Amino acid sequence: MTFVHELKKGRTPNPDIMCNKYIKFDMFAREALKLGADYIATGHYARLENGILLKALDENKDQSYFLAQVSKEQFKNVLFPLGNITKQEVRKIASEYGLITANKKDSTGICFIGERNFTNFLKNYLPNQPGDIVNIDTNEVIGKHIGLMNYTIGQRRGLDIGGFPDRMFVVGKDITKNILYICIGEDNDYLVTDSCIVDNVNWLFSSKPSKCMAKFRYRQKDNPVELEYLNDNEILVKYKQGVKRVTKGQACVFYQGDICLGSGIIKEVRKNNEKLWYL
Repeated sequence: MTFVHELKKGRTPNPDIMCNKYIKFDMFAREALKLGADYIATGHYARLENGILLKALDENKDQSYFLAQVSKEQFKNVLFPLGNITKQEVRKIASEYGLITANKKDSTGICFIGERNFTNFLKNYLPNQPGDIVNIDTNEVIGKHIGLMNYTIGQRRGLDIGGFPDRMFVVGKDITKNILYICIGEDNDYLVTDSCIVDNVNWLFSSKPSKCMAKFRYRQKDNPVELEYLNDNEILVKYKQGVKRVTKGQACVFYQGDICLGSGIIKEVRKNNEKLWYL
């Protein structure tokens, strides 16, 4: 139910990350070892070398982002056989062995929801509360949303609003007033932030860097960041060049080259040293 609770608070959780942390590499792994298994192997595109988590050889499919909340201890009996080959090579091998999945479309979505419609799934737990969609630049009501939990920061499809020449993006939610804020234009300043606070920090190394690279969402480019340690479990992450669509509830994953250093969960998004009122 963590997934639903996070949505109710207006955050955008990443269930794949939590599934890896608590299910695949915890409950599942412990049960496998009880049965006498020496290792578990999964289909994640990532590498482990001497206990160090690395990006996959196929950077387009790299899934180290989703593994960065798993503890170093949990990686001790794990194998990632796909980490050193490309997706194209995997399909070729599957074809050579006559596997029916050789040309199957890549899986997407949330595993515990399955093939069901996401909006319909949420209705079982969070009743839709329609409200206003407001242009954050003009404070003008330009449409109606079907329930705040159905939208994510940075989303540009599915808003059902016409009549504007430029693309529009979700930039914020007011849970109290039930307002969905959007901005218009790819380069709108409301899309850009310059720092965030992360908690639930999981380090895969004992040394903590003051500077490194970071991703704030899957398949995003690595961004140079500076880290300020606020306490044992909170870090202020500063990215001077500005980054678009940083979202509460998502993971901030730290890298040094191909090495995954660890991660935290985005708690607060900031700009010019101030918490943003619309996020």
